[in-house]
Amino acid sequence: MSTPVDDPLSRERSHLSASRSALRAMREDAEALDISDVTANWVNAEVLARQIAERIKALADLSDTPLFFGRLDYLYAPGAEQAEGADGERPQPEAAYQTLHIGRRHVHDADGDPMVIDWRAPVSQPFYRASKKDPMGVALRRRFGYTRGDITAYEDEHLSDPSEAARTSKLLQQEIERPRVGPMRDIVATIQPEQDEIVRSGLSGTVCVQGGPGTGKTAVGLHRVAYLLYAHRERLARTGTLVIGPNRSFLHYIEQVLPALGELTVRQATVDDLVAHVEIKGTDDARAAVVKGDARLARVLRRALYAHVTMPAEPVMVVRGSRRWRIPAYELEELVRELLDRDIRYGAAREALPQRIAHAVLVQMERSGEAPDDRVQDAVARNSAVKAAVKAVWPAVDPAKLVLRLLSDAEFLAVHAEGILDEDEQKAILWAKPARSVKSAKWSAADAVLIDEATDLIQRTHSLGHVVLDEAQDLSPMQYRAVGRRCSTGSATVLGDLAQGTTPWATRSWQEALTHLGKPEALVEELTAGFRVPTDVITYASRLLPHIAPGLTPVVSIRENPGHFEVRPVSGPKDVVEACRELLRHEGSTGLIAADARVPELAGALEQAGIPYLGPGEETTMDTRLTLVPASLAKGLEYDYVVLDEPQAVVDGEPDERTGLRRLYVTLTRAVSGLTVTHTAPLPTQLT
Repeated sequence: MSTPVDDPLSRERSHLSASRSALRAMREDAEALDISDVTANWVNAEVLARQIAERIKALADLSDTPLFFGRLDYLYAPGAEQAEGADGERPQPEAAYQTLHIGRRHVHDADGDPMVIDWRAPVSQPFYRASKKDPMGVALRRRFGYTRGDITAYEDEHLSDPSEAARTSKLLQQEIERPRVGPMRDIVATIQPEQDEIVRSGLSGTVCVQGGPGTGKTAVGLHRVAYLLYAHRERLARTGTLVIGPNRSFLHYIEQVLPALGELTVRQATVDDLVAHVEIKGTDDARAAVVKGDARLARVLRRALYAHVTMPAEPVMVVRGSRRWRIPAYELEELVRELLDRDIRYGAAREALPQRIAHAVLVQMERSGEAPDDRVQDAVARNSAVKAAVKAVWPAVDPAKLVLRLLSDAEFLAVHAEGILDEDEQKAILWAKPARSVKSAKWSAADAVLIDEATDLIQRTHSLGHVVLDEAQDLSPMQYRAVGRRCSTGSATVLGDLAQGTTPWATRSWQEALTHLGKPEALVEELTAGFRVPTDVITYASRLLPHIAPGLTPVVSIRENPGHFEVRPVSGPKDVVEACRELLRHEGSTGLIAADARVPELAGALEQAGIPYLGPGEETTMDTRLTLVPASLAKGLEYDYVVLDEPQAVVDGEPDERTGLRRLYVTLTRAVSGLTVTHTAPLPTQLT
């Protein structure tokens, strides 16, 4: 039996097909652009060609990704004023005035009329926020169900009909629970009102999002970047954007989200990437890392740096032709003190000093009847006597050599850390065997952050327009300062969960962290509705919260499906492998998470059983859907199903119990559809 022509599903499929054709035409138009006669030189031609190439790439039609996921039927044209009747009431039309399809990007037809509206446009906002109480001018909201890019279902919600009871969207639930293979995908079709409010917050303000597992904080941060690029594209094109993640595996996991939304220019990096001034060859023990990460080290570095400035004891004699010009020591000292009082960067002050000395010489020249100009001042500033004086008074300092001396020379450290670090703290960061040079030193990750701080004291770090900082709870105060330098004139989106802090220096409060970031006025938002983690799983994991973060509100799952959950005693690795085999019978991805020390043994058991597996950051496929994940790399990752091996071993793998329990909390909350906990040793008492 043929489908009726007026069937809504058939009409929507036709609109999808026409939209794909329109997008293809938009791409062909971009590919056909001829720029041979519109550029002034080869540099402009290169820039324009690159911009066009990015435009063509952004117009790609991803066959498995629907062009639109929703539709709004407005009671009247969005933004338009309706005429009021004699009684002051607005007349209601009999039918919706305008229909808009909401999708990942804008698509228009040959006449320029929109076929798909970008989800970031103001007119799309009611798709996420309209309700029965506040329909926002929307009569009908329609959601679409898709299978591999084809529309297979739709669901209508009549917001203007008071007789229709509000209900949970089945398609929305299905989209949240849809099995995942490969990297993280966008949540543009499932953004909730509280998430949308954060996504659309302005560029000028910094936002900190405290969100428990499954609340979608990472996705919110990435979608906020996409929204800001849409709303402030020209400004951010000049100033730049950056997403900072905890490790390479995490960045690989999220790297496809922004391109799927048409944004290709956002750089991604770890904090270690930002401060890569030296090669990392060594590691610190927990005590040394905590002290090096303390914000007090910034004061020690500043003292040590400015200790290189000495007050002049000799005058400067500048010879020009047959004349000699003498600047006395007391006048030079005034110039030096003035620069110190201005509190500008060490390097900038050093560059200004010769010009100040030259200006003092020019004043003397003018008093004697000469008429020097700027060229004379520049020449005097380059005079050998002036350069020698500057070198003696305000010498150049290499930031890595400065940190090297602090960590190698006990006496130098003691002088500049006096009243800031106690003796035990100084001993903790001093190297047992001093390095001979910057190149031979076994620098640690914390040392690189110190060098970055010193570098900024000498020369200002370039600031971006917006920075997203994910898994922020694991950063030290000095790392926050390093990130803050990258957005000192811009804004930031800070994402994290205090309960998931697994470093000895983990963040204790967001207000403290934001102060170190340089954004103490930032707005702190808390997400407590869980969309990703099933009810039974998050309820079990939340048993740890009183022990690891007693002040936090537990996440409440809004999922109707409680999910699969099982705690299973086992006798050894073979039973763990069997649990993985059982979960692999389900559709989607599976993660086997274990304490780092147990990973080699489990890898051997999987190989012996003939089950292929990947490492974190490697992209799953339909043939290989199992990932073996060390507990230390599990943060931020999600899998449809998870087998968590030996919880007590996860706790024991950390330097202290609290950090171990936080690591366990992370590993317990990586599952979207089901969790099997396997153990031979007794479970931690906090779980039982």
